[in-house]
Amino acid sequence: MESVQAIKQRFEIIGNDPKLNRALEKAIQVAPTDISVLVTGESGVGKEAVPKIIHSLSHRKHAKYIAVNCGAIPEGTIDSELFGHEKGAFTGATQTRRGYFEVADGGTIFLDEVAELPLTTQVRLLRILENGEFMKVGSSQVQKTNVRIVAATNMDMTEAIKGGKFREDLFYRLSTVEIHIPPLRERSEDIHLLFRKFASDFGQKYKMPTIRLQDDAIQLLTKYRWPGNIRQLRNVAEQISVLESERNISLATLNGYLPHANDSNLPAVIARGKKENDFSNEREILYKVLFDMKADLNDLKKLTLKMLQNNDSSKVQEENENLIRKIYGTNGEDIEDVEDIKEEKTRAMKALPLPEARIESSPEVVKEDKYHFAEEIEEEETLSLQEKEIELIRKSLDRNRGKRKAAAAELGISERTLYRKIKQYDL
Repeated sequence: MESVQAIKQRFEIIGNDPKLNRALEKAIQVAPTDISVLVTGESGVGKEAVPKIIHSLSHRKHAKYIAVNCGAIPEGTIDSELFGHEKGAFTGATQTRRGYFEVADGGTIFLDEVAELPLTTQVRLLRILENGEFMKVGSSQVQKTNVRIVAATNMDMTEAIKGGKFREDLFYRLSTVEIHIPPLRERSEDIHLLFRKFASDFGQKYKMPTIRLQDDAIQLLTKYRWPGNIRQLRNVAEQISVLESERNISLATLNGYLPHANDSNLPAVIARGKKENDFSNEREILYKVLFDMKADLNDLKKLTLKMLQNNDSSKVQEENENLIRKIYGTNGEDIEDVEDIKEEKTRAMKALPLPEARIESSPEVVKEDKYHFAEEIEEEETLSLQEKEIELIRKSLDRNRGKRKAAAAELGISERTLYRKIKQYDL
């Protein structure tokens, strides 16, 4: 069994981080077996090196090794790519084609970004893992294959399973052994070593002197979070090697190649603002309030008409107070009379900012004036009511010989309100 250091030299792996060393040890240990392996880690950490190590140290090393990027193959053709197809299986299938699992029989298949596989393909893959059987697209003949599957993903598989994007049984089949590659920010001591290696390679490639970093630039390099991991570090080294004429790189120069290098790593406090749906919900509530107000006004109008017809003020007053309790949830003591309620509602309706949409269901609404429909409703509903109110007040005053207190009690309103009405209607 080869040592970790020998594997690093053989596959040009730079770094002495304990987590990295542990990942390589696990790869060396599982290589002689045929169990499936799942490699996890962020994008750009170098997960593709692990399946190569496993294949090269296994008894399958002289057979095929095929790497498949599952996220790069369209969903409609991935089954054909992996399992093959028969002639005429679909439009464009002019001849029989062998899939990767048939070609790699006896070898190893590396499924990169395995979490991107469609659910139907996951079912086919599960069958291969269980008994090595598969069928080509458009065929009813079962074929056998003997492949070692190593998969990799940068996604949180637990969340993918909860979201219904990945089969739980397939996950446990693939992750018999899980090897995690740490992100570059957790390997701070390896960052400068990797940068020097990349700078040396690009200096030779472009036949230019190798770039070097000043001390303060090295500190920035190791403290930076490197969201793109090794891939981003390699790109930065290549850009600086090509673009900078000065080969001794300062902090200011390096800072220009690192996006968001000056951002704080502290967690941000994000205000919980209103969602867009909240505004549409508020609009619906406004509509409901307006129509409820209209219904309440109609009920009050009916009570007044009933009072005129039956001339029974005490009973009507009792019903009026019950309605007030129902609408406002109070005992009615703070509400002087029906007219006060109506005025409060009218003021509330006029104060509400109305949406662009127009209400078509009410016959009283004037469609051409969408901003003043509340005033239109009030004019329509109080036109006949005002005449009846004047007539009723006159009759009550005549019956009580001008005594306002007695007339107010008979009408079911306060004396102050009656005085206001007398002054308003010039009675």
